[in-house]
Amino acid sequence: MGQTLRAKIAGTGSYVPEKVLTNKELESMVDTTDEWITTRTGIRERRIAVSESSTDMAVHAAERALKSAGVSAADIELVVVGTVTPEMTFPSTACFVQSRLGIKSGVPAFDLSAACSGFLYALDVAEKYIVSGIVKRALVIGVDRFSEIIDWTDRSTCVLFGDGAGAVVLSGTKGKSGIMASNIHSDGRKWDMLYAPGKGRCPFGKENAKKDSDKTESAKKESAEKETPPYLAMSGNETFKVAVRTMVASIKEALKAAKVSADDVKLLIPHQANQRIIEATRQRLKLPKERLFMNLDKYGNTSAGSIPIALDEAYRQGRIKRGDIILFVAFGGGLTWSSAALRW
Repeated sequence: MGQTLRAKIAGTGSYVPEKVLTNKELESMVDTTDEWITTRTGIRERRIAVSESSTDMAVHAAERALKSAGVSAADIELVVVGTVTPEMTFPSTACFVQSRLGIKSGVPAFDLSAACSGFLYALDVAEKYIVSGIVKRALVIGVDRFSEIIDWTDRSTCVLFGDGAGAVVLSGTKGKSGIMASNIHSDGRKWDMLYAPGKGRCPFGKENAKKDSDKTESAKKESAEKETPPYLAMSGNETFKVAVRTMVASIKEALKAAKVSADDVKLLIPHQANQRIIEATRQRLKLPKERLFMNLDKYGNTSAGSIPIALDEAYRQGRIKRGDIILFVAFGGGLTWSSAALRW
């Protein structure tokens, strides 16, 4: 009887913009303090994409992942990008990545929208393509440029987020290495806990047209000011509770499916959202602090980019060894949550 085909992470890569925005700098922008931000979130600074687009960051991360894996763009048979800040409404950022990297024509390339869970959603989908034998190698990217959807006058949200991208090359293997279990979940009924409208209303509908024609100029201006702003909005306290509960449940599901225990986990790499959320999750799993990887103090919450950026750093720092069991977990708008257990 042959060995089960698995999807193995063959290479990692990441990219963050050069511009650093510190907590001290934010003090001059909104009513907040470095101490308040650090104490409540664990974030000290974040990176901001001034000239880089989502595609630029994704391509940089992907190039490094390809080099790490020792493969070329010609070897990639699938591109999946997790993002909620795409280059354009369409084409997908994945298609732009395909073009920029020179990945051959005909290779499927598409985006997935799952907010901060985007990378793990993309990983789960790409893994299915590989274990089914449809493709041999896949490029999976998580990238977000939240600086473009943040209200920089809202102190409750602007201190939390940053920009960046991370990528992995997945390849099929019949050894013990690879993804042992993964899961993805959502609950659209709770969408208003964390969302970003990002668009206005259509002015051509009969109802809207009649309403607008009856208004004075001042009334039109007042109405426009009452429009739902396009920026990210979040119910902080409630989101914290749901995030911890769902992430712990998702982790337990992945561990059970992988037939391992929390004691077997060598490193937990969670979505880098908030130090308190991460610590609460770690404590519920009774994992020692040394088995947790965090870098959100340097980058803040980079949404879909956070897990692959952290993975790349952990690997390059020597925190991951062959045979180690690694655990990923994320929570994001949707609401969405996901986890994956793999053997390195």
